[in-house]
Amino acid sequence: MSASGTDSRQSLKAAVLLAALGVVFGDIGTSPLYAFKQAMAAKPAEVDAQQFVFGVLSMMVWAITLTVSLKYVLIMLRYNHRGEGGVLALLSYTTNVLRAKPGQVWVATMLGAFSVALFFGDAVITPAISVLSAVEGLSVISPRAQPWVVPVAMAILLWLFAVQRKGTAAVGKLFGPIMLLWFGTLATLGVISIAQSPEVLQALNPTYALQFAMAQPGLVMLVVAAVFLCLTGAEALYADMGHFGRSPVQWVWFVVVFPCLMLNYFGQGAMVLRSPETVKNPFYLLAPEALQLPLVILATLATVIASQAVITGAFSAAQQASRLNLLPRLPVLHTSETAQGQIYIPVVNWLLMIVVMCLVVGFHSSEELAAAYGIAVSGDLVLTSCLMMMALASTAGSRAKVMMVLFLGMLMVELVYLASNVGKIAEGGWFPLVLAIILFTVMTTWRTGMEVLRAKKQTPQDQEDFALSMPLDGASRVDGAAIFFTATAYGLPTAFLHNLKHNKVVHETTVFMTVHFQDAPRVGDHERVQIERGSNGLIRVRAEFGFREEADISVVLRLLASKGLELDMDNTSFFISKPAIMTNKASGLFVWRRRMFAWMLRNSAPVARYFNLPPNRVVELGAQVAL
Repeated sequence: MSASGTDSRQSLKAAVLLAALGVVFGDIGTSPLYAFKQAMAAKPAEVDAQQFVFGVLSMMVWAITLTVSLKYVLIMLRYNHRGEGGVLALLSYTTNVLRAKPGQVWVATMLGAFSVALFFGDAVITPAISVLSAVEGLSVISPRAQPWVVPVAMAILLWLFAVQRKGTAAVGKLFGPIMLLWFGTLATLGVISIAQSPEVLQALNPTYALQFAMAQPGLVMLVVAAVFLCLTGAEALYADMGHFGRSPVQWVWFVVVFPCLMLNYFGQGAMVLRSPETVKNPFYLLAPEALQLPLVILATLATVIASQAVITGAFSAAQQASRLNLLPRLPVLHTSETAQGQIYIPVVNWLLMIVVMCLVVGFHSSEELAAAYGIAVSGDLVLTSCLMMMALASTAGSRAKVMMVLFLGMLMVELVYLASNVGKIAEGGWFPLVLAIILFTVMTTWRTGMEVLRAKKQTPQDQEDFALSMPLDGASRVDGAAIFFTATAYGLPTAFLHNLKHNKVVHETTVFMTVHFQDAPRVGDHERVQIERGSNGLIRVRAEFGFREEADISVVLRLLASKGLELDMDNTSFFISKPAIMTNKASGLFVWRRRMFAWMLRNSAPVARYFNLPPNRVVELGAQVAL
């Protein structure tokens, strides 16, 4: 092996590690801005300062060790679905394991849908709390800057959402170096403070957390709710593994992120022990006065990167939810010619922006927003463990049983996290719950509506052979090719029946095409298309795509040509049936859901755009369906 080849591979590995640092760890990496401060805000005056600081730090280090390091980094990253992570990939993995148990599949789907809904709550709170907490450093430098905190934060967030359309390819290469500088700064500030008060390292002993819980039973749940903020961003480790792989995420976590976070948290604790008045903002007061403004700038850059990662994650989650039939078709724009994962969904972007702006204006500070943050993250952790346990319960082998016991223990701890945040529902925790319930209702309405719609449109499966053998003697054959899209891989497409009834013609090459999104992230070209030829000249094609892929029909046509079916995109007519929902006038509890589904169907992205069809080759035929 040549030295140049070895150097090239090492450079590539370093680049991947740096990229993972910039994308995956922004959310959890900016939690030192507010997590320790919020925990210390719960301290009553009569409680001993050292006992409180040691108890909080001990809870933090072991919460991160057990939940992030053990659960997510060491275990969950191994339970991926064809290399992809995140709650939707976990849902796909779980439903695959449970496919012989329809009842449990339904339960898993509902849990997964509510977990996705909670993720969107996290996606709107993260930019608001992160940027606010960074800009609040201005008030540490000068109290006169306090009135400017909210306007400056709003300006930064408005700019962030406005530039989403242009993508992050141009500036994305800076994310890694900036976050490396950020984590280096966290560690440096922490080490300097710890060196002045090394006794703070005693809090590494978990007994301090246990002693605090026993000594302050009435206070412990309030503290746990604040300590829990140090876990925000744990889901990103799992969700983003598909971009970089398991190994880079694990390496970056254990070598860079985990130690830097711990050093900074302990540094903040050491400072509060030395100077109790610094509890008002221990993160920024770690830095000398002359370096506080550069630290505010660096923190703002780090929070913008963290927010960008969450927004991009929201785009990906919305696209995947649409592919898994949890949301309507969404117009997706690609912002990079080379990176498939860089997408932009206008409706998601602007809805996120509106909600984030309302949060900043309504809550005013990171301290107020912290109450809303915990309920979304703790709920997501609990649902993730429940999905994992459902899969493990149906998996044979001693390893699965061991994992089952381990996850049961984790679930007990996470239920404590959730219970500690329940008390903050009135203080702001209601917001992510209301948002999650709304999104859950939207997703289940769409999924149920589509199932009912397909059941009404499809013909019995025993007529599959009839569709490809039905007599077509009364219809005239015309030159050219036509593709009729249909939701099912049997029966006759509604658009074909309308065309046959009104025009009484059949194209020389007539294809019934079903595009199906698997619950796998990607599908290989060798299994993408299946062809079935009928005795009457009709052809049925089933095209398979993964939920992370674009359903580009030009790819299907290329693969069909390699199998002997030549279809030219520019000389083929594409027939689409567009259902018009007619809601009946009967009163009842769920009439509003039928109307909601009809509205979503009317406003979903056109099939032509969704499948990248040439607009001048598309023929749309309407069909009324009563629900």
